Amino acid sequence: MPGYSIVRIGNEYIVRADEKNLMKFSSRRKAAKLISEAAELLDQQAALELAEALSNSRDGDGAEDPPQVS
Repeated sequence: MPGYSIVRIGNEYIVRADEKNLMKFSSRRKAAKLISEAAELLDQQAALELAEALSNSRDGDGAEDPPQVS
């Protein structure tokens, strides 16, 4: 995840990532909330990709699937 920062320019708060301005906000709290939500989404995406990779590697190892319980 890139290094995020919040800088104040005049009356606005700018969210920056890797020295690039991304969004402007009127409050620091809203800017911090955006960063927090973005980090959560990236964590969820990484977890899903890991689970998918593990599932794909398990499917290709020749092991049988466990019996399903109804």
